Amino acid sequence: MIINKTLCVNCRKCVPFCPVGAIEVHDRIVQINADECVECGVCFRSAQCPRGAIEMNELDEIRMNRKIMSDPSAISAKTKIGGRGTVEMKTNDITGRFREGFAGVGVEMGRPGVGTRLRDVETVAMALTAIGVSWEDDNPITALMSDQSTGKFRDELLNEKVLSGILEFTVPSEKLPQVLETLRSVESRIDTVFSLGVISKLGDQLEDPNLDTLLALGYQPYPNLKVNIGLGKPLFDFAAADGAPAGGC
Repeated sequence: MIINKTLCVNCRKCVPFCPVGAIEVHDRIVQINADECVECGVCFRSAQCPRGAIEMNELDEIRMNRKIMSDPSAISAKTKIGGRGTVEMKTNDITGRFREGFAGVGVEMGRPGVGTRLRDVETVAMALTAIGVSWEDDNPITALMSDQSTGKFRDELLNEKVLSGILEFTVPSEKLPQVLETLRSVESRIDTVFSLGVISKLGDQLEDPNLDTLLALGYQPYPNLKVNIGLGKPLFDFAAADGAPAGGC
């Protein structure tokens, strides 16, 4: 994002709208700090600049990754989806990805108001890869890795700042404690916040098979139930899929 200085009257109305504080005032002049800007477009869409001085500038391939991870309307060229994760994280009744005996995991690095540099996402990704985690191919963050076998990102991307990025994978339930312990061990090495989502297929009595593991390790889960109402798509037939390998990565 840029401010057209021939139009801007330095009214400062746009300043509160930036979710990462990238719109700054220096010597009464309003400007966008390009290093802090995550290209989310919130100021362009919501600040209602009286002069129309906020403009979207052309982004190169490296900078475009900021927009993909920060602007829900942006589409990843590799995954062909918008947003920071796959729909499977929320629509298991449609895709049947998460089966009994497995846990889906989403580690969201950064949040609006904080953001994250991709170097911190790489730190967590490499720590998890070292314990045998495999990454979801259709996730935009995975597309930024130069080597999925190590979790290494392309060096030229490490200083890029985004609103957030979601590391997404599936593990057998017995491996979940190792994942959680690894996240605890790496949290002191990153300069951002992260939230943890654990996705389970509920049992016949609506019990969560991974809940005891989370409680035993000192995590206090906040359950969220997401059910896709159909939208014209058939529900996944779990009964017909019994014995099939679990989906995911």
